[in-house]
Amino acid sequence: MAIVITGATGQLGTLVIDSLLERGAAPADIVAGGRNVERLEQLASKGVRTAVIDYARPKTAAEAISAGDTVVLISGNEVGTRVAQHETIIDAANDAGAARIIYTSVLGGDPDALILAPEHVATESLIRESGLPYTVARNGWYTENYVAEIAQGETTGVIANSAGRGRVASASRADYASGIAAIALEDGHDGKVYEFSGDQAWDFDEFARTLADAIGRDVEYRALTTEEHAAALTSNAVDEGTIGFITGLDTNIRDGALGLTTGDLSRVSGRPTTTLAETLRTLTA
Repeated sequence: MAIVITGATGQLGTLVIDSLLERGAAPADIVAGGRNVERLEQLASKGVRTAVIDYARPKTAAEAISAGDTVVLISGNEVGTRVAQHETIIDAANDAGAARIIYTSVLGGDPDALILAPEHVATESLIRESGLPYTVARNGWYTENYVAEIAQGETTGVIANSAGRGRVASASRADYASGIAAIALEDGHDGKVYEFSGDQAWDFDEFARTLADAIGRDVEYRALTTEEHAAALTSNAVDEGTIGFITGLDTNIRDGALGLTTGDLSRVSGRPTTTLAETLRTLTA
């Protein structure tokens, strides 16, 4: 009976493995699954077992998951194809007689509130319909998602977007990984849906001030309209689809979709989430 992590070669999956080991899981009880063979070899050096798991190749999932396993389904990153990919893992877990499945969804679970939500909501439905015992960790935003804004602030002293006064309750990837690892190792989480996010939400004025403190130079936030933002991205040769995604996400933030703070993540992980200041200091060191 193993803990099988799909998408283990990605940034979050790797941190989940690290957190499992830090919490005392036996390396031999962990199966790191992913497509990147080179990264799997690196993970094997931690003592964990590895398996090629490709969301687009059902046989690989069927061969990696066994009866009684806990399956941690790290959501895929190929937007537009994720529901079918996730269904591959859900079906394999069900067919194998897995003990339970843990899924990394998105904060709020509202398909109309966040541009990224519909595929996650559809996956949650598939999991409930499967009959498997499950836990859903609806992850909010990673502070590390803002490396481009950090670079922009360091270079120009200005952060500009169309998120307005919207607030973001971000946490570090390691925080989310710690919460997922706790769910995988503990009893009492079946049937739960957790809204994982940082303990404090911030807006981009606060982000700019915090970044300024971290890098030792003035940084200001410049709020753009959606049209101004789109025009600026166009002038930087960003393609139309990406522009729509970026400005759509900023509209969601402006409307409050990523500002939810419930305390679920700190309670489940057993520690406060990493502050914005701590993560920005790390990212700019």
